[in-house]
Amino acid sequence: MNKLTKVGFSALCGSLAAISAANAGEMTVTGGADMTYISKGGDVTGNPIGMGSNFTFNGDGELDNGWTYAMTIAHTNAGAYSAANMNLTMGGLGTFTVNQGDSTTGIAAVDDMMPTAWEESWGTGLSTGIRLPLGSGGSQSIMYASPTILGTSFTLTMAPQYGVTDTADKTTASSDSANANSYDATIKMNPSLGTEILSGLNLFAGASTIQSVKNNTGNVADRYEAVGGVTYSLGPIELGLQYSGDYTGQDNGSTGGAENTHVDANNFYKAYAFGIAFNVNDDLSVSYGEWQGRKSGGTSSSWTPLNGPDRTVVVESWQAAYTMGGASLRVANSKVTNANWGTTAGDDKKATVVSLGLAF
Repeated sequence: MNKLTKVGFSALCGSLAAISAANAGEMTVTGGADMTYISKGGDVTGNPIGMGSNFTFNGDGELDNGWTYAMTIAHTNAGAYSAANMNLTMGGLGTFTVNQGDSTTGIAAVDDMMPTAWEESWGTGLSTGIRLPLGSGGSQSIMYASPTILGTSFTLTMAPQYGVTDTADKTTASSDSANANSYDATIKMNPSLGTEILSGLNLFAGASTIQSVKNNTGNVADRYEAVGGVTYSLGPIELGLQYSGDYTGQDNGSTGGAENTHVDANNFYKAYAFGIAFNVNDDLSVSYGEWQGRKSGGTSSSWTPLNGPDRTVVVESWQAAYTMGGASLRVANSKVTNANWGTTAGDDKKATVVSLGLAF
């Protein structure tokens, strides 16, 4: 880890600027490099060697009253600006987060809570087409997170004019979107009831609505998403099961503007996922995960898959990870049946990914 100390940055503004300058925070830089080799079945591979080099700036500080603040700026490969968020932690009053669309706020933070040795089952290099609950996490948003009381915490998130490009300070977006505000709520519970056997039981749920602009000519209603599930760990084993649904707000007709041109005119998606992970020892873990998504709505004339009327996508993934200090060796063997709902060629896919991760 490379650490830059005594960097006086203004995380606050206005009348609080003097406090920020008087009590300079600390900024650190963390990063990692990932090298992968991927072999795909039933799909074009091209050059199978890949490398990712990412780094993140993390800054934090404290006010005179004990409240703390933190800022994160993430960079993708080649140092391109990726995402940023600012946290204000108010002791026992909770935390406010201003986020620039990196999927860590609202319902997107609980889109996939299934146990895994490395990556989500759908995140191992194959194009699957499954739909994850996203909500306000896909746009610049503000989130309040409560403190944890009796094993329970909740979040409330709002994204003004959902989907508009992220903006810098003292500016506004240059154009409108076809959406109004979005609102999310999530809850996490650990109902252990003081017992050891239930200490590893965790419940989670979330819901979101994205409001459509009322004068929008695209015939799009408000969008609704929801997700809920449970995970349970006992010793070296962790199990998980979750369900999610997405009503897109799109009608099933052929009229409408750009917001109503979904490839298949289906307006409802539902999915379930499960996973099991086993820690062989402190360094080695293995897992199996599966996602199954299904679409409905629309008419047969508005949706013509290449391989018949199968409206289901199935993703399966076996994974293993071995950690050696700052290095991690990861392997994933994944399979997608009816990828992208069978509307494109090569709808059944396989891939084996070997990854070496180095943290510094």
